[in-house]
Amino acid sequence: MSISWIFGDFKQINLSKMKDFAKVGSKIICIGRNYAKHAAELGNQIPSEPFYFIKPSTCFLEDGGDIIFHDISKNLHHELELGVVIGKKMSKVPKSEVMNYVAGYSVTIDVTCRDLQEKCKEERKPWSISKCLDTHCAVGEFIPAEKLQHDNVEMLLTVNGEKRQHVNTKEMLFDVPTLLEYVNRYITLLPGDLVQTGTPEGVGPMNRGDIVKVSIPGVSEASFNIV
Repeated sequence: MSISWIFGDFKQINLSKMKDFAKVGSKIICIGRNYAKHAAELGNQIPSEPFYFIKPSTCFLEDGGDIIFHDISKNLHHELELGVVIGKKMSKVPKSEVMNYVAGYSVTIDVTCRDLQEKCKEERKPWSISKCLDTHCAVGEFIPAEKLQHDNVEMLLTVNGEKRQHVNTKEMLFDVPTLLEYVNRYITLLPGDLVQTGTPEGVGPMNRGDIVKVSIPGVSEASFNIV
């Protein structure tokens, strides 16, 4: 079944289909180091322009699902992020127009095998093994674009009821229009694709048996089990 059959005309946003973005999105674009305090907590420099990596669609995990703590890692971390759901095909769209291509948002977790990421960095290898494992992009429900102001979104992540990450997107180094313009300059984005916009400080470990919850207070909440 093709994405075009599911969504119809790539030039129109079909909001009735967007609730299934995690089932049909072709890829996940993940922005790195988009909050200054997070860059600092991991000893990284603040970037002068956006940078990103890509997760496959097989990483998607919907609300209520089980995040797998794969045996290859011993240090699994949560990274709370605002996800932007693309509503129609976009390529080389200027910054002034990119928001017309956004269908909505989702509160998400970029699950990271931190020990593998650190090893890859030390060996100057790509991070893929630390970021792209099955179930390692946990997403909440689809939130239509008109329900959120992208540059003023409060987000919260808890582990077993303990607050770990709490941020407002106004703290981003690069806002959503800047990120989308940068990404779609060279990579075509399709309906259902997700752009994760970076994590704030407070990233930390998750263990088997933990319950991890993410929320946009008063708007959306999702819960996941670590297995």
